[in-house]
Amino acid sequence: MKLNKGNIFIALTVGFLSTSSVASENEHAHGSHDAGGAACKGYGPQTPRDIDNVAGSNKRIFTMAPDYTKMNLCNIHFHNNAEHKAKDFSIYAGEGEHGHGGGYQCSSSKTLTKAELTPPKETMCKGLKPGDTIEVHWVHTTCDIKPGKGLGSCLSEACANPELRVETQVFTVVNDSSALDFNTLTYDGNMVNGLHQAKALPTNTGKAIEFLGSTTGPKYTEQQCSPMQVTWSVHPNCAKIDINSLGEWCKGNVFEEDHAHGVRKLVTNPALLSEIK
Repeated sequence: MKLNKGNIFIALTVGFLSTSSVASENEHAHGSHDAGGAACKGYGPQTPRDIDNVAGSNKRIFTMAPDYTKMNLCNIHFHNNAEHKAKDFSIYAGEGEHGHGGGYQCSSSKTLTKAELTPPKETMCKGLKPGDTIEVHWVHTTCDIKPGKGLGSCLSEACANPELRVETQVFTVVNDSSALDFNTLTYDGNMVNGLHQAKALPTNTGKAIEFLGSTTGPKYTEQQCSPMQVTWSVHPNCAKIDINSLGEWCKGNVFEEDHAHGVRKLVTNPALLSEIK
């Protein structure tokens, strides 16, 4: 489906709300996993997927977005369990409810120490617990914008059809100050060569798998596809992240994010997937 710029602006905003901080109501109102039926037709490749499976026969091809270092960071958010699947995060968590509790878990989440699983003294990010798996999305845009709440911050009236890229990392949440500090991976006004950038992105989690896809979130299924075109970069290995640093970030950030969002059910129909090259 070809959209004009006005429709693209609307579709982008609506599509991203399922994964943004203003999505909670939409997730409960519309979120549902694949209930069966005929797959979408005429749409581009969809996301999430099993990144170990390179096959895909979707014919809608678009250009890969630039490297994230040449784009503006516009949003950071995270999901409850992994939306994508890979060997290192392939433990199926079940269907979940409106996208919450579904998806996949890190293998490392099943081998944590008692200390790593110690509950924190206060509630973190509206119920996040040690042992949980999360998938973090750093969303980037070619628009000249300021980072903020939802995908509305990734575009503007003057730039309604940007190229989008999502840098993706799956984490096991632990109560351990020696694990990665999420606050070192956030934004806090960081500028590099005139572009808004995260202070750092995870390393040592394997070479990222790049592919063409769409926006995610439980609003979409194989029957209700996302119309958006997004370049994805997903690291294949999990890392451990300190829950206390996540809790601190959830208390206040420019993205107004304070909880983990639901996941979209894994897309497996080859006709809805791009080929990973």
